[in-house]
Amino acid sequence: MKIVNLDGYTTNPGDLSWDNIRKYGDYTVYDRTKPEEVIERAKDADILFINKVVITAEILEKMPNLKYVGLQSTGYNVIDGKAAREKGIVISNIPAYSTNAVAQLVFAFILQITNKVSLHSDAVHNNEWCECPDFCFWKGQLTELDGKTIGIIGFGSIGHRVCNIAKAFGMKVLVYTPHPKNDEGVEFCDFDYLLKNSDVITCHCPLTPETENLINAEALSKMKKSAILINTSRGPVVNDKALADALNSNMIQAAGVDVLRVEPPESSNPLLTAKNCFITPHIAWAGYETRARLLRILEENLKAFLDGHPQNVVN
Repeated sequence: MKIVNLDGYTTNPGDLSWDNIRKYGDYTVYDRTKPEEVIERAKDADILFINKVVITAEILEKMPNLKYVGLQSTGYNVIDGKAAREKGIVISNIPAYSTNAVAQLVFAFILQITNKVSLHSDAVHNNEWCECPDFCFWKGQLTELDGKTIGIIGFGSIGHRVCNIAKAFGMKVLVYTPHPKNDEGVEFCDFDYLLKNSDVITCHCPLTPETENLINAEALSKMKKSAILINTSRGPVVNDKALADALNSNMIQAAGVDVLRVEPPESSNPLLTAKNCFITPHIAWAGYETRARLLRILEENLKAFLDGHPQNVVN
């Protein structure tokens, strides 16, 4: 059996092992694959692993042996699922593997903004504390989370985990979701109410036609001037230009984003030069333990398919 991984580097840059996959067949891993290289590398594959490599219906036609595609991600918009289904190709994704890691980054952003850790660390390293006439100093307003309100958009596993951490900080929780559920200490509300009443707003919704550009100029105009926006869901949920304009005009206080509409971003992306905008390079999922869990589920998905009862099927 021929198994091909077209973009294995981000999943495993060398600190984990592929040995659990190799036992299932002849396994070839490419760190990265350009669009023009896809067909040549994968044309004989029985099993294909991908992360961000795009597989169109036209490409699938050139892969006569392909029976299974294992996504190294939760999202599955990179492959034409309808065309795969028509050819009898099973596609499995890896859901809920990064819940804890994403929730952790949400609060890394929130605490960076409210406690201004890097600002004060840089000041100390620049001898500002050494030269200070007082025993301490601060370069901006520091904020307690206790008693503040967090608005959570989307209430799947990650949104729920963020909710529980927020409660531990003593925060009030508002949730906007099409599927409310009973949860003690949570107030389910409409979108406008969440925008107007939240001190922190964090996005955890899937990318759909309804959620694309959900956080746009109109939505930002309804938020508190002191509000913090966090996006660790999908880049297009937030309109980059609208957010940059809101930050630069002091319409909201700050933002933390781990995802952008185009990744890597173009140098012209307005968020790269926006005020009080903290950007990480799509790393919420990238912790060692998180990626080890991903590889374990990748193997479990493959084994389930080979045993005749595929799991986490998305097409």
